[in-house]
Amino acid sequence: MNASEESLAPFARQSGEGEAWWWLGSLAIIKAARKETGGRFTLVEVTENEGETPLHVHHREDETFFVLEGEIEFEVDGKPIKAGPGMTIFGPRGIPHSYRVRKGPARMLFLLTPGGFEDLIRASSVPAKALRIPTEQDAIADFEALPAIALRYGCEMLG
Repeated sequence: MNASEESLAPFARQSGEGEAWWWLGSLAIIKAARKETGGRFTLVEVTENEGETPLHVHHREDETFFVLEGEIEFEVDGKPIKAGPGMTIFGPRGIPHSYRVRKGPARMLFLLTPGGFEDLIRASSVPAKALRIPTEQDAIADFEALPAIALRYGCEMLG
C-alpha cells in the first residue's frame, strides 16, 4: 500500500452537499476532489439551462458524462450523440468534444480521471450563494479569460 492509499478515508455526500460554484452559467457541485480520492478522480454534479459549451479538448484527463436529467446533444470526435437520462458518454483525453443542452434544465455527473479538474472550476467561477443555476445578475462569466485559464489546467478551447 502506498502513502496516498493509506491516507484515504471513506466519505459520503448527500444530495446538494459538496463545494458549490457558479461556473460559466451553471451550478457545479464538487462531489469528490483529487485530495479526497488520492488523485484518482474528480466527480462534479453540473446543473444548467439550455445552452452550449465550446468545442474543447482535455490534455490531462479523460471525461465521462452521466446524464441525470434533460436532453443533451454531445459532439465527441466530430460525432453527434443524442443523450437523455441514464446515458453515459466517454470522452478520452486528446479527443475534442462539446455539448449543447437542448432541453433543460439538465443535470449531469462529470467524472474526470485522474483528479484535478476541480482546480479549473475554482479558477473560472465564483462560490455559489445558493444551490441553483445562477442568473445573469448572480455571476457574469468572463468568457474572454476562459481560454487562458483553461490552458493553465490542461484544457484547450478549440471553438
